[in-house]
Amino acid sequence: MSPDVGSLTVGGGSAALPFVPVSRKLTRVLEVDAKSKDAHVERDERMVRLTGNHPFNAEAPLSALWDQGFITPPELFFVRNHGACPGYTEQECIDWEIEVCGLVEKPFRLSLRDLIAEFEQITLPVTIVCAGNRRKEQNVVRKGSGFNWGAAGVSTSLWTGPLLRDIIGRAVPKRAGKFVCFTGDDSLPNGNYETCVSIGMAMSFERAIMLAYKQNGETLKPDHGRPLRVIVPGCIGGRSVKWLKRITVTAEPSDNFYHINDNRVLPTLVTPEMAKAEKHWWQDERYAIYNLNVQSAICKPAHDERVTVVEGQDYEVEGYAYNGGGVRVGRVELSTDGGRTWRLAEIEYPEDRYREYEGELYGGKVDMWKREQSWCWCFWRCSIPTTELAASKSGLVVRAMDVGMNAQPRDMYWNVMSMLNNCWFRVATHIEEDGELRFEHPTQPALQPGGWMERVKDAGGDLQAHGWGELLEDSQQRSDTAAAEKPAKKLIKMTRDGINRIVTHAELLQHRNEESCWFVNHGEVYDATPFLREHPGGVDSITMVGGEDCTDDFMAIHSETAKLQLQDYHIGTLELLTPPMSSNASDAGGARTPRPVFLEPKVWHDVELVERTILSKDSRLLRFKLDHDDQLLGLPCGQHLFLKTRCPKTDDLVMRAYTPVSAHDARGFLDVLVKVYFATDDWPLGGKMTNALDALRPGDRLSVKGPTGHFEYHGHGNFTKSGALRTKKNFWMVAGGSGITPVYQVIRQVHNDPKDPTRCTLLDSNRFEEDILCRNDLDRYGTRGGIDIVHTLSGKELSPEWTGLKGRLTTTLLDDRFPHDLTSDALLMVCGPPQLEAMVKEWAKARGMPEDDVLVF
Repeated sequence: MSPDVGSLTVGGGSAALPFVPVSRKLTRVLEVDAKSKDAHVERDERMVRLTGNHPFNAEAPLSALWDQGFITPPELFFVRNHGACPGYTEQECIDWEIEVCGLVEKPFRLSLRDLIAEFEQITLPVTIVCAGNRRKEQNVVRKGSGFNWGAAGVSTSLWTGPLLRDIIGRAVPKRAGKFVCFTGDDSLPNGNYETCVSIGMAMSFERAIMLAYKQNGETLKPDHGRPLRVIVPGCIGGRSVKWLKRITVTAEPSDNFYHINDNRVLPTLVTPEMAKAEKHWWQDERYAIYNLNVQSAICKPAHDERVTVVEGQDYEVEGYAYNGGGVRVGRVELSTDGGRTWRLAEIEYPEDRYREYEGELYGGKVDMWKREQSWCWCFWRCSIPTTELAASKSGLVVRAMDVGMNAQPRDMYWNVMSMLNNCWFRVATHIEEDGELRFEHPTQPALQPGGWMERVKDAGGDLQAHGWGELLEDSQQRSDTAAAEKPAKKLIKMTRDGINRIVTHAELLQHRNEESCWFVNHGEVYDATPFLREHPGGVDSITMVGGEDCTDDFMAIHSETAKLQLQDYHIGTLELLTPPMSSNASDAGGARTPRPVFLEPKVWHDVELVERTILSKDSRLLRFKLDHDDQLLGLPCGQHLFLKTRCPKTDDLVMRAYTPVSAHDARGFLDVLVKVYFATDDWPLGGKMTNALDALRPGDRLSVKGPTGHFEYHGHGNFTKSGALRTKKNFWMVAGGSGITPVYQVIRQVHNDPKDPTRCTLLDSNRFEEDILCRNDLDRYGTRGGIDIVHTLSGKELSPEWTGLKGRLTTTLLDDRFPHDLTSDALLMVCGPPQLEAMVKEWAKARGMPEDDVLVF
């Protein structure tokens, strides 16, 4: 059932334990971290960053997490950092000391080496969960004060270290001691992070709170608390303090800023304004979160996954469930009719294999056989006929119930911090034009678009209604009702009255560091300098957008309270040069010196549309002119740039990354190929950015910034990937729809250099002939030896004149076109819909290709 792909058999033990995936060896610091205070931390580029780049708060893509199975490797384990990640040398880790003090008879200090030598070591599997797991769903209903976690803010590892009860027992706590506080060594705007648990919980053998220095048999990674952290099973992750320096026994709960102002579920009546003005809500310990609540989520099918509907064929739905306080999940149920009827899922408890095992693991005693409580997630599955899924009008919902009969509620309990969201997890179902069944998860993490909740909200649906806002039979009736009943958006005033100053672009760019940091939001300028030290995310998270327009990120991440705070820092309005607003340094007042290269990574520049060509019913080629005819764009081969304009329907500022089709050495112009995603009944606004670009006419302008990207092709098989210079003889390319543009750039450069020996094979997947973008060029490139262009079409009723391949792109086709004996000398490039990318990555993994040899644009 579970995605475990094997088992771990340990000598001297009596049971085969769940497979522990091999930790991916990370050998470099990512470019995004290299110039930050986290420059000492090596991270996996697959992690989805939730709060901009820093502080590092991240989760793995849900499918990647699920594929790892019961035990999560450190590089895909979710991360919650309140500020910069502390870094310590090997010697500092060896000499690490903690202090045990407070209401104890025998306070003492203890080194890490003594902690290992003088106390019994245990190894336990424990699931850690962020209290904000699934928070984005609540934020879509109404933005709270937290950032957008998806459903992957949960991970499980094997932790090794002594029990906390043994450490505190040596200190002999006094009778007056009721709480145990843990203090970390991280330096934050409001002091060190600290929180607490009750003394009863701390001294409980069954609760098994431990001080861990190993994760899956390896010393802790910096993001996970190196060299020492607390592990509190069954509680929210916020109680498992990292970089532990002090343990204090106290008579009252911690009065630390982070204990008081974080990890609380305030009553649903408390608005962001009330939470800011009325401090008593935060000081009421009844609202502090300790134990987790019962939870489940669907991992398979993945978001946007498609399956063929076949009479008599089942689809196996799979996912995870967990609970807090050590109480076991007792059942998981699924419904395809909105909760009227339910079917029972099978549940697997991999944790129980450790109860059957008696021995040591990673230098610690495995004593789960002594403990009755459950501290780990479990996995469930349920087979459902594809015809039933296709006929469902309400989609697929799952709920879990623990053995105490506490069940996930149907409805969301909205709270100002958007924590402990555990309403039924719903996946919407759609029948596509080709008859395939497509699944749609509620949200995607961070600022990633997608999910039925945003789609329904944009259409005016009530997400908290019993039909999830989208189940009226007649789609036109739904649209009419939504238009009539949709409440007016609450406008948040973020400016101060009486501020009439006009700020020039040149002036703005003089204030982009710690000494003076200004930024732009919705065309207004704010001086963040007084707030730098107070910002919960630290100084870097603001200075990184100094002198720039950060409207998209700010509005998506911050709560209503934070938006209201902007009034205090408002200093003026940015001069408006050409709509849409651009922070174009070269357009600021004064004479403009012609630049030889157009693009600048941190500066927006305007371009004017001069030519618009309709290629097909849904594709356009847009040509923009640069500042002068001899000006180079400055976009290296394989990289992309950002386009920014306004959505014509909502007037929202929209920004997306695009790979142009104009050659990197072209002068005076920029060509952008756009596939337009028009509005539908299910998607009333369609693709905001593509429709905005489609609405442009010659003479209109938009803003451009770049280059950006982690890949650059230098020619003759040489390329830079994530900062490392490498060489391959073969480029294997897989593209779907508009995903052709980045690989098109590379193929063109190889083709245009007769001496470039690199062999290129492209599998280009589309539905119909008219959907094939750049076809004439690609077919011309394919006439040169060493370049193989393969088109495959998946649509029904294809033209009888079509002589290319037919059908969806499959692993069989990949095997046929990408020879196994060339795998070690090939770079696999993929760009297309998420389900295509996921399929290709799985194929590469099964083929044995190293992850560094797979490039996803």
